[in-house]
Amino acid sequence: MLLRHRLAGTARAPTIVSKPSPCVIAIRAAPRTRVAKPGLSATSESKSEQTVTVKAPETPKGGDFIAGPYGLGRVSLDAADTTEDVLEVPTLRHMLQPRDSPFALDNNSGGGFVGDRDKVRLHAMQFESTESSGATCENGDNNVFDEDTCLILPEWAIRSGPRKRIFFDPEKVTAAIVTCGGLCPGLNDVVQNIVFTLTDYGVPEDQILGIRYGLRGFYEREDKPITLTRDTVDGIHLKGGTMLGTSRGGANIKEIVRRIDLWGLDMVFVIGGNGGNAAADAIQQEVERQGVRCVVAGVPKSIDNDILLVDKCFGFDTAVEEAQRALLAAKVEASSGYKGLGIVKLMGRSSGFIAMQASMASGVVDVCLIPEVPFSLEKLKQCVAGVLEKKGHCVVCVAEGAGQDILAAGSTATDASGNAILADVGTWLRDEFKKHFKGESDVKYIDPSYIIRSIPTTSNDRIYCKVLGQGAVHGAFAAYTGFTVGLVNTHYVYLPIPTIIQAPRRVNPKGRRWNRLKTAINQPDLV
Repeated sequence: MLLRHRLAGTARAPTIVSKPSPCVIAIRAAPRTRVAKPGLSATSESKSEQTVTVKAPETPKGGDFIAGPYGLGRVSLDAADTTEDVLEVPTLRHMLQPRDSPFALDNNSGGGFVGDRDKVRLHAMQFESTESSGATCENGDNNVFDEDTCLILPEWAIRSGPRKRIFFDPEKVTAAIVTCGGLCPGLNDVVQNIVFTLTDYGVPEDQILGIRYGLRGFYEREDKPITLTRDTVDGIHLKGGTMLGTSRGGANIKEIVRRIDLWGLDMVFVIGGNGGNAAADAIQQEVERQGVRCVVAGVPKSIDNDILLVDKCFGFDTAVEEAQRALLAAKVEASSGYKGLGIVKLMGRSSGFIAMQASMASGVVDVCLIPEVPFSLEKLKQCVAGVLEKKGHCVVCVAEGAGQDILAAGSTATDASGNAILADVGTWLRDEFKKHFKGESDVKYIDPSYIIRSIPTTSNDRIYCKVLGQGAVHGAFAAYTGFTVGLVNTHYVYLPIPTIIQAPRRVNPKGRRWNRLKTAINQPDLV
Protein backbone atom coordinates (compact mmCIF):
# COMPACT_ATOMS: atom_id res chain seq x y z
CA MET A 1 0.00 0.00 0.00
CA LEU A 2 1.33 3.40 -0.97
CA LEU A 3 0.91 5.97 1.76
CA ARG A 4 1.38 9.60 0.77
CA HIS A 5 2.17 12.59 2.95
CA ARG A 6 3.14 15.91 1.42
CA LEU A 7 3.64 19.30 2.96
CA ALA A 8 0.94 21.82 2.21
CA GLY A 9 1.62 24.13 -0.69
CA THR A 10 3.19 23.78 -4.08
CA ALA A 11 6.26 21.73 -4.80
CA ARG A 12 9.48 23.57 -4.05
CA ALA A 13 12.49 23.83 -6.27
CA PRO A 14 15.46 21.83 -5.02
CA THR A 15 17.81 23.70 -2.73
CA ILE A 16 21.15 24.35 -4.42
CA VAL A 17 23.99 23.22 -2.20
CA SER A 18 27.53 24.29 -2.94
CA LYS A 19 29.93 21.52 -3.78
CA PRO A 20 31.81 20.43 -0.67
CA SER A 21 35.41 21.53 -0.61
CA PRO A 22 38.12 18.87 -0.27
CA CYS A 23 38.55 17.78 3.33
CA VAL A 24 41.66 19.27 4.92
CA ILE A 25 42.92 17.41 7.96
CA ALA A 26 45.07 19.36 10.38
CA ILE A 27 47.60 17.24 12.26
CA ARG A 28 49.28 18.64 15.33
CA ALA A 29 52.61 17.00 16.09
CA ALA A 30 52.95 16.05 19.75
CA PRO A 31 56.22 17.16 21.44
CA ARG A 32 58.64 14.29 21.73
CA THR A 33 61.76 13.68 23.81
CA ARG A 34 64.81 13.54 21.60
CA VAL A 35 67.71 11.23 22.24
CA ALA A 36 71.04 12.42 20.76
CA LYS A 37 72.72 10.03 18.33
CA PRO A 38 76.40 9.28 18.80
CA GLY A 39 78.43 12.23 17.53
CA LEU A 40 75.42 14.52 17.30
CA SER A 41 73.84 16.70 19.92
CA ALA A 42 70.11 17.04 20.21
CA THR A 43 70.49 20.65 19.15
CA SER A 44 72.38 19.86 15.97
CA GLU A 45 69.85 17.16 15.01
CA SER A 46 66.86 19.43 15.43
CA LYS A 47 68.50 22.07 13.23
CA SER A 48 68.87 19.54 10.43
CA GLU A 49 65.14 18.71 10.38
CA GLN A 50 62.84 20.25 7.79
CA THR A 51 59.98 22.39 9.01
CA VAL A 52 56.55 20.99 8.06
CA THR A 53 53.72 23.51 7.74
CA VAL A 54 50.24 22.13 8.37
CA LYS A 55 47.42 24.14 6.80
CA ALA A 56 44.85 25.22 9.36
CA PRO A 57 41.28 24.24 8.52
CA GLU A 58 39.20 27.04 7.06
CA THR A 59 36.07 28.24 8.78
CA PRO A 60 33.25 26.21 7.24
CA LYS A 61 30.92 28.08 4.91
CA GLY A 62 27.28 27.39 4.15
CA GLY A 63 26.88 24.09 2.37
CA ASP A 64 30.34 22.81 3.35
CA PHE A 65 30.72 19.28 4.65
CA ILE A 66 32.60 19.19 7.94
CA ALA A 67 34.15 16.22 9.71
CA GLY A 68 35.87 15.88 13.05
CA PRO A 69 36.81 13.25 15.59
CA TYR A 70 33.32 13.26 17.15
CA GLY A 71 30.94 13.67 14.23
CA LEU A 72 30.25 14.90 10.75
CA GLY A 73 27.61 16.83 8.87
CA ARG A 74 26.90 19.76 6.60
CA VAL A 75 26.65 23.41 7.61
CA SER A 76 23.35 25.05 6.69
CA LEU A 77 23.49 27.35 3.69
CA ASP A 78 21.77 30.20 5.48
CA ALA A 79 20.49 30.33 9.04
CA ALA A 80 17.48 32.28 7.79
CA ASP A 81 16.73 29.90 4.92
CA THR A 82 13.36 28.17 5.37
CA THR A 83 12.90 26.76 1.87
CA GLU A 84 14.22 23.30 2.62
CA ASP A 85 11.76 20.42 2.60
CA VAL A 86 11.20 19.63 6.29
CA LEU A 87 8.60 17.44 7.97
CA GLU A 88 7.09 20.24 10.04
CA VAL A 89 5.93 19.89 13.65
CA PRO A 90 3.32 22.30 15.12
CA THR A 91 4.39 24.65 17.92
CA LEU A 92 2.76 26.89 20.52
CA ARG A 93 5.48 29.50 20.29
CA HIS A 94 3.04 32.17 19.14
CA MET A 95 1.35 31.85 22.54
CA LEU A 96 4.50 31.86 24.67
CA GLN A 97 7.52 33.97 25.58
CA PRO A 98 11.03 32.60 24.94
CA ARG A 99 13.61 32.50 27.71
CA ASP A 100 17.03 31.00 28.29
CA SER A 101 17.18 27.34 29.20
CA PRO A 102 18.34 26.69 32.77
CA PHE A 103 21.08 24.59 31.17
CA ALA A 104 22.47 27.66 29.34
CA LEU A 105 24.59 28.63 32.35
CA ASP A 106 27.08 25.82 31.70
CA ASN A 107 26.29 25.33 27.99
CA ASN A 108 24.33 22.16 28.75
CA SER A 109 27.17 20.72 30.86
CA GLY A 110 29.57 21.61 28.09
CA GLY A 111 27.73 19.58 25.48
CA GLY A 112 26.03 22.46 23.69
CA PHE A 113 22.49 22.64 22.35
CA VAL A 114 20.49 21.49 19.37
CA GLY A 115 19.47 24.20 16.91
CA ASP A 116 15.92 24.50 15.63
CA ARG A 117 17.25 24.08 12.10
CA ASP A 118 19.30 21.00 12.89
CA LYS A 119 17.80 18.34 10.67
CA VAL A 120 18.05 14.62 10.06
CA ARG A 121 17.76 13.23 6.56
CA LEU A 122 14.77 10.92 6.26
CA HIS A 123 15.81 9.29 3.01
CA ALA A 124 19.09 7.56 3.81
CA MET A 125 19.10 5.26 0.79
CA GLN A 126 19.83 6.09 -2.83
CA PHE A 127 19.24 3.22 -5.22
CA GLU A 128 21.18 2.51 -8.39
CA SER A 129 17.95 1.70 -10.20
CA THR A 130 14.45 0.37 -9.66
CA GLU A 131 15.97 -3.10 -9.99
CA SER A 132 17.84 -2.72 -6.69
CA SER A 133 16.46 -4.81 -3.83
CA GLY A 134 13.81 -2.89 -1.92
CA ALA A 135 13.88 0.01 -4.38
CA THR A 136 10.22 0.04 -5.30
CA CYS A 137 6.81 -0.12 -3.70
CA GLU A 138 4.26 -2.65 -4.84
CA ASN A 139 2.89 -0.26 -7.47
CA GLY A 140 6.32 0.51 -8.88
CA ASP A 141 6.80 3.86 -7.14
CA ASN A 142 10.41 4.24 -5.98
CA ASN A 143 9.73 6.99 -3.42
CA VAL A 144 10.62 4.64 -0.59
CA PHE A 145 11.45 5.77 2.96
CA ASP A 146 12.92 2.39 3.82
CA GLU A 147 12.39 -1.15 2.64
CA ASP A 148 9.42 -1.66 4.97
CA THR A 149 7.78 1.76 4.63
CA CYS A 150 6.45 2.88 1.26
CA LEU A 151 5.84 6.49 2.20
CA ILE A 152 6.44 9.73 0.32
CA LEU A 153 8.06 12.19 2.70
CA PRO A 154 9.93 15.48 2.78
CA GLU A 155 13.71 15.25 2.78
CA TRP A 156 14.32 16.21 6.41
CA ALA A 157 13.00 15.80 9.96
CA ILE A 158 13.57 18.12 12.94
CA ARG A 159 16.32 16.91 15.24
CA SER A 160 15.45 16.07 18.83
CA GLY A 161 17.36 17.54 21.75
CA PRO A 162 17.67 20.42 24.24
CA ARG A 163 17.26 23.96 22.90
CA LYS A 164 19.10 26.99 24.27
CA ARG A 165 15.86 28.97 24.21
CA ILE A 166 12.81 27.43 25.87
CA PHE A 167 9.20 28.65 26.02
CA PHE A 168 7.98 27.65 29.48
CA ASP A 169 9.02 28.83 32.93
CA PRO A 170 9.98 25.49 34.54
CA GLU A 171 8.90 26.61 38.01
CA LYS A 172 5.36 27.22 36.73
CA VAL A 173 4.99 24.10 34.60
CA THR A 174 2.43 21.43 35.48
CA ALA A 175 2.85 18.20 33.51
CA ALA A 176 1.04 14.87 33.24
CA ILE A 177 2.24 11.45 32.06
CA VAL A 178 -0.05 8.64 30.85
CA THR A 179 0.61 5.12 29.52
CA CYS A 180 -1.90 3.64 27.04
CA GLY A 181 -2.67 0.30 25.41
CA GLY A 182 -0.99 -3.03 26.04
CA LEU A 183 2.11 -3.58 28.11
CA CYS A 184 5.56 -3.31 26.63
CA PRO A 185 9.03 -3.56 28.19
CA GLY A 186 10.30 -0.06 28.96
CA LEU A 187 7.14 1.76 30.03
CA ASN A 188 8.52 2.36 33.50
CA ASP A 189 11.86 3.44 32.04
CA VAL A 190 10.22 6.14 29.91
CA VAL A 191 8.03 7.38 32.78
CA GLN A 192 11.07 7.56 35.05
CA ASN A 193 13.16 9.56 32.61
CA ILE A 194 10.38 12.00 31.78
CA VAL A 195 10.12 12.73 35.51
CA PHE A 196 13.89 12.99 35.90
CA THR A 197 14.22 15.39 32.96
CA LEU A 198 11.30 17.56 34.06
CA THR A 199 12.86 17.98 37.50
CA ASP A 200 16.27 18.63 35.92
CA TYR A 201 14.66 21.61 34.16
CA GLY A 202 13.35 22.79 37.51
CA VAL A 203 9.73 21.64 37.42
CA PRO A 204 8.54 21.25 41.05
CA GLU A 205 7.95 17.61 41.94
CA ASP A 206 4.43 18.28 43.23
CA GLN A 207 3.49 19.56 39.76
CA ILE A 208 4.12 16.28 37.89
CA LEU A 209 1.03 14.06 37.69
CA GLY A 210 0.79 10.39 36.81
CA ILE A 211 -2.52 9.49 35.15
CA ARG A 212 -3.81 6.10 36.33
CA TYR A 213 -4.94 3.27 34.05
CA GLY A 214 -4.69 4.99 30.69
CA LEU A 215 -6.60 7.95 29.33
CA ARG A 216 -9.69 7.12 31.39
CA GLY A 217 -7.66 8.20 34.42
CA PHE A 218 -8.16 11.83 33.39
CA TYR A 219 -11.81 11.70 34.42
CA GLU A 220 -12.60 8.46 36.33
CA ARG A 221 -13.27 9.40 39.96
CA GLU A 222 -11.99 6.15 41.46
CA ASP A 223 -8.63 6.43 39.67
CA LYS A 224 -7.32 9.83 40.64
CA PRO A 225 -3.88 11.00 39.39
CA ILE A 226 -0.87 10.48 41.61
CA THR A 227 2.09 12.78 42.19
CA LEU A 228 5.33 11.66 40.59
CA THR A 229 8.60 12.58 42.28
CA ARG A 230 12.15 11.41 41.84
CA ASP A 231 11.66 9.19 44.88
CA THR A 232 8.45 7.58 43.64
CA VAL A 233 10.00 6.63 40.28
CA ASP A 234 13.37 5.59 41.69
CA GLY A 235 14.05 1.98 40.73
CA ILE A 236 10.86 1.42 38.70
CA HIS A 237 12.97 0.66 35.62
CA LEU A 238 13.94 -2.61 37.29
CA LYS A 239 10.34 -3.84 37.06
CA GLY A 240 8.17 -4.83 34.12
CA GLY A 241 4.79 -3.30 33.31
CA THR A 242 3.85 0.27 34.18
CA MET A 243 3.56 1.76 37.66
CA LEU A 244 0.75 3.99 36.35
CA GLY A 245 -1.42 1.18 35.05
CA THR A 246 -2.88 1.13 31.55
CA SER A 247 -6.07 0.40 29.60
CA ARG A 248 -7.35 0.26 26.04
CA GLY A 249 -9.80 2.46 24.18
CA GLY A 250 -12.78 4.37 25.48
CA ALA A 251 -11.17 7.81 25.67
CA ASN A 252 -13.51 10.79 26.00
CA ILE A 253 -11.35 13.40 24.30
CA LYS A 254 -13.47 16.43 25.19
CA GLU A 255 -13.56 15.42 28.86
CA ILE A 256 -9.78 14.89 28.82
CA VAL A 257 -9.23 18.38 27.41
CA ARG A 258 -11.63 19.82 29.99
CA ARG A 259 -9.47 18.31 32.73
CA ILE A 260 -6.28 19.56 31.08
CA ASP A 261 -7.73 23.06 31.18
CA LEU A 262 -9.14 22.67 34.70
CA TRP A 263 -5.87 21.37 36.13
CA GLY A 264 -3.80 23.97 34.28
CA LEU A 265 -1.62 21.40 32.54
CA ASP A 266 1.11 22.81 30.33
CA MET A 267 2.46 19.47 29.07
CA VAL A 268 0.90 16.05 28.51
CA PHE A 269 3.12 13.07 27.68
CA VAL A 270 1.32 10.13 26.06
CA ILE A 271 3.23 6.84 25.92
CA GLY A 272 1.38 4.59 23.51
CA GLY A 273 1.27 2.72 20.22
CA ASN A 274 -0.74 3.54 17.11
CA GLY A 275 -3.93 3.85 19.17
CA GLY A 276 -2.26 5.87 21.92
CA ASN A 277 -0.67 8.24 19.44
CA ALA A 278 -3.98 8.59 17.59
CA ALA A 279 -5.56 9.60 20.90
CA ALA A 280 -2.70 12.06 21.51
CA ASP A 281 -3.36 13.56 18.08
CA ALA A 282 -7.06 13.89 18.87
CA ILE A 283 -6.22 15.55 22.21
CA GLN A 284 -3.85 17.97 20.49
CA GLN A 285 -6.48 18.93 17.92
CA GLU A 286 -9.13 19.48 20.60
CA VAL A 287 -6.71 21.50 22.74
CA GLU A 288 -6.00 23.68 19.72
CA ARG A 289 -9.69 24.02 18.88
CA GLN A 290 -10.51 25.17 22.40
CA GLY A 291 -7.50 27.46 22.63
CA VAL A 292 -6.02 25.63 25.63
CA ARG A 293 -2.29 26.29 26.01
CA CYS A 294 -0.87 22.80 26.44
CA VAL A 295 1.68 20.82 24.42
CA VAL A 296 0.99 17.15 23.68
CA ALA A 297 4.04 14.93 23.22
CA GLY A 298 4.07 11.24 22.30
CA VAL A 299 6.53 8.44 22.86
CA PRO A 300 5.98 5.55 20.40
CA LYS A 301 5.34 2.23 22.17
CA SER A 302 4.78 -0.94 20.19
CA ILE A 303 6.06 -4.37 21.06
CA ASP A 304 5.21 -5.34 17.46
CA ASN A 305 7.54 -2.57 16.19
CA ASP A 306 4.79 -1.39 13.86
CA ILE A 307 5.10 2.41 14.17
CA LEU A 308 5.85 4.10 10.85
CA LEU A 309 9.20 5.81 10.25
CA VAL A 310 11.00 5.03 13.51
CA ASP A 311 13.92 2.59 13.29
CA LYS A 312 12.49 0.59 16.15
CA CYS A 313 10.09 1.01 19.05
CA PHE A 314 11.28 0.75 22.62
CA GLY A 315 10.82 -2.70 24.12
CA PHE A 316 11.19 -4.47 20.78
CA ASP A 317 14.76 -5.65 21.39
CA THR A 318 13.75 -6.96 24.81
CA ALA A 319 10.78 -8.81 23.31
CA VAL A 320 12.96 -10.43 20.65
CA GLU A 321 15.47 -11.52 23.28
CA GLU A 322 12.76 -13.12 25.40
CA ALA A 323 11.03 -14.69 22.38
CA GLN A 324 14.22 -16.59 21.61
CA ARG A 325 13.85 -18.48 24.89
CA ALA A 326 10.60 -20.02 23.66
CA LEU A 327 12.17 -20.89 20.29
CA LEU A 328 15.17 -22.52 21.95
CA ALA A 329 12.82 -24.51 24.18
CA ALA A 330 10.91 -25.64 21.09
CA LYS A 331 14.21 -26.73 19.54
CA VAL A 332 15.02 -28.87 22.60
CA GLU A 333 11.56 -30.42 22.64
CA ALA A 334 11.53 -31.10 18.89
CA SER A 335 15.04 -32.52 18.68
CA SER A 336 14.40 -34.78 21.70
CA GLY A 337 11.31 -36.46 20.28
CA TYR A 338 10.69 -38.82 17.39
CA LYS A 339 10.05 -36.61 14.35
CA GLY A 340 9.54 -33.81 16.81
CA LEU A 341 7.71 -30.68 15.70
CA GLY A 342 7.90 -27.55 17.87
CA ILE A 343 5.44 -24.73 17.19
CA VAL A 344 5.89 -21.31 18.82
CA LYS A 345 3.32 -18.52 18.51
CA LEU A 346 4.67 -15.00 19.04
CA MET A 347 3.06 -11.57 19.12
CA GLY A 348 2.52 -9.69 15.88
CA ARG A 349 -1.03 -8.70 14.95
CA SER A 350 -0.38 -6.88 11.69
CA SER A 351 3.42 -6.95 11.56
CA GLY A 352 5.72 -9.93 11.86
CA PHE A 353 8.85 -8.16 13.08
CA ILE A 354 9.16 -10.11 16.36
CA ALA A 355 8.73 -13.49 14.66
CA MET A 356 11.12 -12.55 11.86
CA GLN A 357 13.84 -11.11 14.09
CA ALA A 358 13.60 -13.82 16.75
CA SER A 359 13.78 -16.50 14.06
CA MET A 360 16.84 -14.87 12.53
CA ALA A 361 18.57 -14.38 15.88
CA SER A 362 17.85 -17.81 17.38
CA GLY A 363 19.15 -19.82 14.43
CA VAL A 364 16.84 -22.75 15.25
CA VAL A 365 13.73 -21.97 13.18
CA ASP A 366 12.94 -23.92 10.01
CA VAL A 367 9.70 -22.15 9.01
CA CYS A 368 8.57 -18.61 9.90
CA LEU A 369 5.02 -17.42 9.23
CA ILE A 370 4.12 -13.72 9.42
CA PRO A 371 0.95 -11.71 8.64
CA GLU A 372 2.50 -9.99 5.61
CA VAL A 373 3.22 -13.24 3.74
CA PRO A 374 0.26 -15.54 2.93
CA PHE A 375 0.75 -19.29 2.91
CA SER A 376 -1.03 -22.38 1.70
CA LEU A 377 -1.74 -24.93 4.43
CA GLU A 378 -0.99 -27.82 2.07
CA LYS A 379 2.36 -26.36 0.99
CA LEU A 380 3.21 -25.66 4.63
CA LYS A 381 2.51 -29.30 5.51
CA GLN A 382 4.68 -30.47 2.63
CA CYS A 383 7.50 -28.15 3.72
CA VAL A 384 7.39 -29.32 7.34
CA ALA A 385 7.25 -32.97 6.24
CA GLY A 386 10.34 -32.40 4.12
CA VAL A 387 12.24 -30.85 7.03
CA LEU A 388 11.25 -33.75 9.31
CA GLU A 389 12.42 -36.23 6.71
CA LYS A 390 15.74 -34.45 6.30
CA LYS A 391 16.56 -33.39 9.88
CA GLY A 392 14.35 -35.56 12.03
CA HIS A 393 12.78 -32.55 13.73
CA CYS A 394 11.37 -29.11 12.83
CA VAL A 395 10.67 -25.76 14.53
CA VAL A 396 7.89 -23.48 13.26
CA CYS A 397 7.59 -19.85 14.43
CA VAL A 398 4.26 -18.17 13.73
CA ALA A 399 3.15 -14.58 14.40
CA GLU A 400 -0.35 -14.29 15.89
CA GLY A 401 -1.64 -12.38 12.86
CA ALA A 402 -0.48 -14.95 10.30
CA GLY A 403 -3.02 -17.07 8.43
CA GLN A 404 -6.00 -14.87 9.32
CA ASP A 405 -7.05 -14.85 5.66
CA ILE A 406 -7.73 -18.58 6.10
CA LEU A 407 -9.02 -18.60 9.68
CA ALA A 408 -11.03 -15.40 10.02
CA ALA A 409 -11.89 -14.37 6.48
CA GLY A 410 -14.69 -11.81 6.54
CA SER A 411 -14.63 -11.28 10.31
CA THR A 412 -15.11 -7.66 11.43
CA ALA A 413 -15.01 -8.10 15.22
CA THR A 414 -12.73 -5.63 17.05
CA ASP A 415 -11.50 -5.06 20.60
CA ALA A 416 -11.74 -1.89 22.74
CA SER A 417 -8.82 -0.31 20.84
CA GLY A 418 -10.37 -1.01 17.45
CA ASN A 419 -7.98 -3.87 16.66
CA ALA A 420 -9.35 -6.89 14.81
CA ILE A 421 -10.01 -9.85 17.10
CA LEU A 422 -7.77 -12.61 15.78
CA ALA A 423 -8.45 -16.32 15.51
CA ASP A 424 -5.85 -18.49 17.29
CA VAL A 425 -3.48 -19.52 14.54
CA GLY A 426 -1.18 -21.36 16.95
CA THR A 427 -3.64 -23.93 18.23
CA TRP A 428 -5.08 -24.29 14.73
CA LEU A 429 -1.68 -25.20 13.30
CA ARG A 430 -1.03 -27.59 16.18
CA ASP A 431 -4.28 -29.43 15.52
CA GLU A 432 -3.78 -29.45 11.74
CA PHE A 433 -0.30 -30.94 12.06
CA LYS A 434 -1.49 -33.57 14.51
CA LYS A 435 -4.21 -34.63 12.08
CA HIS A 436 -1.80 -34.60 9.13
CA PHE A 437 0.92 -36.72 10.74
CA LYS A 438 -1.58 -39.04 12.49
CA GLY A 439 0.55 -39.62 15.55
CA GLU A 440 3.79 -40.15 13.62
CA SER A 441 5.16 -36.78 14.79
CA ASP A 442 5.64 -35.59 18.37
CA VAL A 443 4.00 -32.13 18.20
CA LYS A 444 4.73 -29.63 20.96
CA TYR A 445 3.08 -26.20 21.11
CA ILE A 446 4.49 -23.21 23.06
CA ASP A 447 2.72 -19.87 23.49
CA PRO A 448 4.85 -17.45 25.59
CA SER A 449 2.20 -14.77 24.98
CA TYR A 450 2.37 -12.04 27.63
CA ILE A 451 5.65 -13.32 29.09
CA ILE A 452 7.67 -11.48 26.45
CA ARG A 453 6.02 -8.13 27.15
CA SER A 454 5.92 -8.12 30.96
CA ILE A 455 9.65 -8.24 31.71
CA PRO A 456 12.16 -5.45 32.47
CA THR A 457 14.18 -4.06 29.57
CA THR A 458 17.53 -5.23 28.29
CA SER A 459 20.43 -2.77 28.40
CA ASN A 460 19.97 -1.47 24.84
CA ASP A 461 16.29 -0.80 25.37
CA ARG A 462 16.97 0.80 28.74
CA ILE A 463 19.30 3.33 27.15
CA TYR A 464 16.86 3.93 24.31
CA CYS A 465 14.03 4.64 26.77
CA LYS A 466 16.18 7.16 28.63
CA VAL A 467 16.88 9.12 25.44
CA LEU A 468 13.23 9.00 24.33
CA GLY A 469 12.04 10.30 27.71
CA GLN A 470 14.59 13.10 27.66
CA GLY A 471 13.77 13.99 24.05
CA ALA A 472 10.05 14.24 24.74
CA VAL A 473 10.67 16.75 27.54
CA HIS A 474 13.16 18.77 25.47
CA GLY A 475 10.58 18.99 22.67
CA ALA A 476 7.86 20.09 25.08
CA PHE A 477 10.02 22.88 26.53
CA ALA A 478 10.78 23.97 22.95
CA ALA A 479 6.97 24.35 22.58
CA TYR A 480 6.61 21.65 19.93
CA THR A 481 3.25 19.91 20.12
CA GLY A 482 1.46 17.06 18.39
CA PHE A 483 4.75 15.23 17.93
CA THR A 484 6.32 11.94 18.84
CA VAL A 485 10.02 11.38 19.42
CA GLY A 486 11.84 8.48 17.81
CA LEU A 487 14.99 7.13 16.24
CA VAL A 488 15.23 7.64 12.46
CA ASN A 489 18.32 6.59 10.55
CA THR A 490 20.13 6.27 13.91
CA HIS A 491 19.32 9.88 14.92
CA TYR A 492 16.61 11.15 17.27
CA VAL A 493 13.93 13.31 15.66
CA TYR A 494 10.52 14.88 16.24
CA LEU A 495 7.79 13.53 13.97
CA PRO A 496 4.26 14.93 13.56
CA ILE A 497 1.86 12.35 14.95
CA PRO A 498 -0.52 12.33 11.93
CA THR A 499 2.34 11.08 9.78
CA ILE A 500 3.15 8.04 11.89
CA ILE A 501 -0.43 6.84 12.53
CA GLN A 502 -1.51 6.50 8.90
CA ALA A 503 -1.10 2.73 9.02
CA PRO A 504 0.96 0.11 10.84
CA ARG A 505 4.49 -0.45 9.63
CA ARG A 506 4.78 -3.90 8.07
CA VAL A 507 7.51 -6.24 6.87
CA ASN A 508 8.09 -5.91 3.14
CA PRO A 509 7.80 -9.43 1.63
CA LYS A 510 10.20 -8.33 -1.11
CA GLY A 511 12.59 -6.48 1.17
CA ARG A 512 16.06 -7.41 2.30
CA ARG A 513 15.08 -8.25 5.89
CA TRP A 514 12.59 -10.95 4.92
CA ASN A 515 14.86 -12.18 2.14
CA ARG A 516 17.77 -12.56 4.57
CA LEU A 517 15.67 -14.76 6.84
CA LYS A 518 14.34 -16.92 4.02
CA THR A 519 17.86 -17.40 2.75
CA ALA A 520 19.24 -18.18 6.22
CA ILE A 521 16.67 -20.90 6.97
CA ASN A 522 16.12 -22.08 3.37
CA GLN A 523 12.41 -21.40 3.55
CA PRO A 524 10.60 -21.87 0.23
CA ASP A 525 7.62 -19.85 -0.95
CA LEU A 526 4.53 -21.36 0.63
CA VAL A 527 1.80 -19.99 -1.63
